[in-house]
Amino acid sequence: MNSQEKTILRIMFKNKIYKCDGQSFEDLFTSVMNYAEKDFQSIKPWGNIGDRKNDGYVKTTGTYYQVFAPEEIEKSYPSTVKKLHTDFNGLIDQWSPVNSFYFVINDKYKGVNADAEQEIQQIKEEHGLENAAILTAKDIENILFELEEDQIFSVVGMLPDPSNIKNIDYSILNEVIAHIMELPIQSNLNGKMVLPDWDDKIQFNNLSDTVAGYLNTASFQLHNLEAYLSDNSSFVADALRDKINEVYEQEKKNKNGDQLFMAMVEQLSPKQTQPYQNTVIIIMAKYFETCDIFEEPKREEER
Repeated sequence: MNSQEKTILRIMFKNKIYKCDGQSFEDLFTSVMNYAEKDFQSIKPWGNIGDRKNDGYVKTTGTYYQVFAPEEIEKSYPSTVKKLHTDFNGLIDQWSPVNSFYFVINDKYKGVNADAEQEIQQIKEEHGLENAAILTAKDIENILFELEEDQIFSVVGMLPDPSNIKNIDYSILNEVIAHIMELPIQSNLNGKMVLPDWDDKIQFNNLSDTVAGYLNTASFQLHNLEAYLSDNSSFVADALRDKINEVYEQEKKNKNGDQLFMAMVEQLSPKQTQPYQNTVIIIMAKYFETCDIFEEPKREEER
């Protein structure tokens, strides 16, 4: 499966996630886990006894899963934290041994509230569990794409005929650009924004003060990019990094300094307009800082 095919399947999976609430999300999670863990056993509600606070488990390891899929995750965090605590207490009253506990939430790629994270860690410490965590849509996606291709197709559906989708852009780069462009500018309320320490790298790569200014300005919005990547599967971060590095390797063959920087901005921007180019520079700033693009200054002992 190539990157383009995987990107299309990921979009198909995300559409399922966005549409799933309640039982439909539990069914989707179960379909993935049935392939991912051979000893996984789903538990369906039965009569007046329900599921005894257990939506699925692996008996051999004492690993239990409880699934929660509210329609509007942002408005459901008070009930999410309460349900997490209530469900775990109900679980340990009726099942044993409980060595690991995972609370599976359909966050629809929006992330989880800090209170829920603190609650799951408190449960882990108080009950001496081996593992305890909240699993979100990105985690299920990561599990899905570790499966065999036929298993992925079984969960998501078959790939559409490429001849019918050739005019649609399925690139991860454009997905990230579109997301960042829709966000409002957020002020640094605590006044403690610290610019990355990349002056030596800027000089080493013969970049001008103008380009340094572009990167420094972009760094104020890096938190938006980091938040988006953290709420999505590892495939998104990997594909984005690979695309940025691919364009860098291509353009550096006959360009350097500012010419190389601006050639990358042009190549990566879906449209040659300032809003798109500014967003591309935010993405480039991340990979400039992590040394995936442009050369790292040599240390004295390496010279």
